[in-house]
Amino acid sequence: MTEASVPILMYHAVAAEPNDATRALSVTPEAFAEQMAVIAERGLTPLTTADLAARWRAGRPLPGRPVLITFDDGYEGVHRHALPALAEHGFPATLFVSTGWIRGAHDTGGGLDTMLDWPQVRELADAGVEIGGHSHTHPQLDQLDDADLRAELIRCRDVVTAELGTPPVSFAYPYGYSSRRVRTAVRRLGFAQALAVGNTLARRGQGPYALRRVTVRRTTTGEEFARLLDGRALTRLFARDRTLTKGYAIVRRTRRLSGRATTAAFG
Repeated sequence: MTEASVPILMYHAVAAEPNDATRALSVTPEAFAEQMAVIAERGLTPLTTADLAARWRAGRPLPGRPVLITFDDGYEGVHRHALPALAEHGFPATLFVSTGWIRGAHDTGGGLDTMLDWPQVRELADAGVEIGGHSHTHPQLDQLDDADLRAELIRCRDVVTAELGTPPVSFAYPYGYSSRRVRTAVRRLGFAQALAVGNTLARRGQGPYALRRVTVRRTTTGEEFARLLDGRALTRLFARDRTLTKGYAIVRRTRRLSGRATTAAFG
């Protein structure tokens, strides 16, 4: 039997006029509404991240043509623009929040554009949006030492728990970067599943802590969006992304090893 493949769509900002920092990974409100309409017209069934992972973990069947709609960081347009489009079709989704970027008592000032506040996050949760973790300050987790890594994850988990009353069970790695050490820490701190990027379809065999997503960006055309949903020609569509990712992985690995050597040299 062929292993089921699921498109997990990764969105960031939904904004008519995003700033330069978020523009490339944003979509317009009109484009987002059109994409949700395409999902409905094609008869796909959106799931939350927790639902997909729980079904795979228990060996329960998936609904016909499943898809996940996910958002990273916590931009205000998810509430202003995305929520009405989701509600129109009765679609669930997952929002992964960088808790130090959400406006309010825990704000570190690092948000890249206008961010959600906690009342808006609670409204999203009440409307059927799963709230997951995305670290506290959005660092490259695989570049942190063990203490800082643990602090980022604990702070994120505890802030979401305090603000929403329930702990987050899903996590998304900032920038998509992880390592065995990071994945182990995420698991040990209570997250039941986690999403990377990878720009390919998700499969059960990837494991619950390395599920892949496909990127939706401002330049994604209607034809390209259909290819994301169908999983067609993704290697060609994301060829440039893969080349850049491989090159940067070498740089980050070298930086990490260099940091370890420096620590050892200075005790």
